[in-house]
Amino acid sequence: MNRLARLFRGQAKDQEGKAELIKTRGGTSGAAPKQHNDHSEKRRILDPSGDCHSLWLNVMVAPILYNWIILICRSCFPDLQRKYLYVWLALDYLCDLLYLLDIGVHFHTGFLEQGILVQDWSQISRRYLRSSSFPWDLISVLPTDLLYLWLGMGTPAVRANRFLRTPRLFEAFDRIETRTAHPNSFRITKLMLYVFITIHWNSCIYFALSGYIGYGVDEWVYPNISTTGFDRLLRQYLYSFYFSTLILTTVGDTPMPQREEEFLFMAVDFLLAVMGFATIMGSMTSVISNMNQADEAFFPNSDLVKGYLHTHCVNRRLQRRVVDWYQHLQMNKKMTNELEILQHLPERLRAEVAISVHLPTLRKVQIFQSCEQSLLEELVLKLKPQVYSPGEYVCKKGDIGREMYFIREGQLAVVADDGVTQYAVLGEGLYFGEISIINIKGNKSGNRRTANIKSIGFSDLFCLSKEDLKDVLAEFPNAKSMLEAKGREILLKMDKLDVNAEAAEIAQQEEEMRRTAALEEGLDVLQTKLARVLAGLESSAFKMALRLEHLEWQMREWGAEEEEEGVEP
Repeated sequence: MNRLARLFRGQAKDQEGKAELIKTRGGTSGAAPKQHNDHSEKRRILDPSGDCHSLWLNVMVAPILYNWIILICRSCFPDLQRKYLYVWLALDYLCDLLYLLDIGVHFHTGFLEQGILVQDWSQISRRYLRSSSFPWDLISVLPTDLLYLWLGMGTPAVRANRFLRTPRLFEAFDRIETRTAHPNSFRITKLMLYVFITIHWNSCIYFALSGYIGYGVDEWVYPNISTTGFDRLLRQYLYSFYFSTLILTTVGDTPMPQREEEFLFMAVDFLLAVMGFATIMGSMTSVISNMNQADEAFFPNSDLVKGYLHTHCVNRRLQRRVVDWYQHLQMNKKMTNELEILQHLPERLRAEVAISVHLPTLRKVQIFQSCEQSLLEELVLKLKPQVYSPGEYVCKKGDIGREMYFIREGQLAVVADDGVTQYAVLGEGLYFGEISIINIKGNKSGNRRTANIKSIGFSDLFCLSKEDLKDVLAEFPNAKSMLEAKGREILLKMDKLDVNAEAAEIAQQEEEMRRTAALEEGLDVLQTKLARVLAGLESSAFKMALRLEHLEWQMREWGAEEEEEGVEP
């Protein structure tokens, strides 16, 4: 009873613990309070790895880049601020609205705790308020535009606090890079954007410095704006951008600086140019290296094979065939090392990827059209793609068969020993080679190939080894029977099936099964008799032990009586 009471108390504690866990994580099932569930359902919580959150990050790229590009330009080019003031005010407050909405998105973006998405709004809010990003986000939306009332509308630099939202831009870029199908192209685009912003800022500072020193006072600064053509806003920006590009790219052909401010500006720009050149070269090297690694991962390295053939003086005809094979892989995006590419994925996810890619092709194979889905999924994981060149033999008559093949694309010919006469042409969806790897009773060829198969053009095949096929068919006997029946039909047509031998082998197997059953039955009888003998021996040994114990007690009693008789005299 005490044990049962402790058991019930332990179950009650487990239920309470589960309820507390669900309550803490904002779950919607189990023993969580209904009031809490209803409250959480009113707010939509975004998954930080979901599409909606990624879309919002993409939207936030625009206002952040707007502030980084336009604010400095408006601050250094007064005419730009003055001529389009109302346009800038509208865009400024639109960006401020997006900044405020972004703070709201932060309050509604869940986070992972022990691998589970937390959707409780109160926990999300507390976490964001305590994070290091919240103070900077709050400062970035402070109404510093009120300083216009004191400094005037020609000082857009009062909005410099909007630059503090830059980490959100980097987050958006990281998310885009992980989700895009062309990460290397995006890295190059991002690098060019950084280069443009750097030159843009430098050109704006150059124009502002020219205004501080005086337009046209020497050859280094911007020409006098009273000169015809140099008073236009577009000309001012393009000239400054061109001059800044010459400095930061170290091309040269710039006027000699005359004043300390000009020397300082040039020295800083040269340092930026050196650092920028190193950064650009390093980034481009990394991108090119990643592209090469991607090519090596998808396609085999042909340079190593070419070097090997050249070192061993292989004839040019064979070298040409090897080069054509590699060229076919590259041009048609054929991959022969899919298992290595997907090896880091979890097994189940790797299976789903393989099924998505190859299952439609496998369903075209006639023998598998009526097979169950689980069999096809097992086969997809074990198939190995192979590509054969024109005129190349896939298998020859008499070879030991270790694989069977499924035709994914291309045509293959069943040819005579002369390699020219064609008996049949195999196309997409057909298979061959199963006879030599399936143990068909009465097969005169044994595990030898029964035909010559040659590729007519470039052919894509799926290869399935004998061991893998055996493992799969062991779980699916119907498919095994179907393959064996099809193999018998082919062997009968080729007169390679010994019917009498098949019947004799079946009879021999039945006789062996009968003998095995008789031996098992005799073994059971012997085991029963042995158990009885052991039981008898145990009973006899027990009786013997009792008899010995009884004799020992009798001996002790006799010894005690003799001692008493010896004491009486």
